[in-house]
Amino acid sequence: MWNEPSKERLDKIPRLYETEKISLKEKQIYMKFFLDASDWFVAEFDGQDMFFGFVCLNGDLEIAEWGYFSLTKLKTLNSSGWDIYCVPEQFWIVRPAKEVELICQAQNWHQELYEIKKKGVDLDW
Repeated sequence: MWNEPSKERLDKIPRLYETEKISLKEKQIYMKFFLDASDWFVAEFDGQDMFFGFVCLNGDLEIAEWGYFSLTKLKTLNSSGWDIYCVPEQFWIVRPAKEVELICQAQNWHQELYEIKKKGVDLDW
């Protein structure tokens, strides 16, 4: 894994179920992993290995969904010799899911997507 998140960075993420009363649109996205056209966005962490967040595999927005995924499994992924990459903390702006373009596209959050485009800022690094 490129740029594996530090313990300090992982400790900043709310624990599993801590944000379950917060709507999906308002859940903060603390981290992004990617490999080729696949993206994993982190909203919660169990403190050991399990994340809750949004996943879009192979750029397929129709099957993208909220769910659980493992840090251990992410570390094993590679494609054509490339390992999964975690966007460095200094480049990832923690923000609500409604401000992440790919999540808005997949969830059909049209108004939120319009607001992102209106700002003219690419925040999805």
